[in-house]
Amino acid sequence: MPLKSVQKVAEADFPTRWGAFRILGFEGTHSNDRCANGHAAKVEGLVAVVMGDVRSNPPLVRIHSQCLTGDVFGSLRCDCRLQLELALTKITEAGAGILLYEQQEGRGIGLMAKLKAYQLQDQGRDTVEANEELGFAADCRDYELPGAALKLMGVTKVRLITNNPEKVAALESAGVEVVERVSAAVEPQESFERYLRTKQEKMGHIFEDVLGLHQH
Repeated sequence: MPLKSVQKVAEADFPTRWGAFRILGFEGTHSNDRCANGHAAKVEGLVAVVMGDVRSNPPLVRIHSQCLTGDVFGSLRCDCRLQLELALTKITEAGAGILLYEQQEGRGIGLMAKLKAYQLQDQGRDTVEANEELGFAADCRDYELPGAALKLMGVTKVRLITNNPEKVAALESAGVEVVERVSAAVEPQESFERYLRTKQEKMGHIFEDVLGLHQH
């Protein structure tokens, strides 16, 4: 089912080590029917970290899914924190942009299920196999709320920092034009090489040759 409603609930100054931002809070009520054990409807929070003028020209935008293990603890099982820092650096260098931080831990399955998936991965499953063995879709996320939040901010054209074609398609279907896809590729680490390969081969993510992962 589609997003039922979205509203901005807060806005404040937000100084960071990358520079001065504004931080906006949004809440969306929607149904999540992509997971086997998803609830019929839920309220999802989204944070928008905004720098500069984002309306005069299509701004750099990153849709980033919450990753406690990577973003907070610096896990090298994934490239999440590296992508987060890459996006904030690109936005700061451009002088304008938006980072949309969605509460969709573990591709939408939640933190405890994600840790169970880690355990299965230690036994040899890849990330997709682990999610499916736990009864979830390979990727339980949706990106309706970011599209709605952008439109509430008056942003209808963006330069999207992503390797994930689903994010491009989701924004386009929400009425936000993606005028450019900017690579979110980071320096590869041996500890998450299989993770990246699974994203490419099973989820259709786009990686540049610098990663050593050849396009098919």
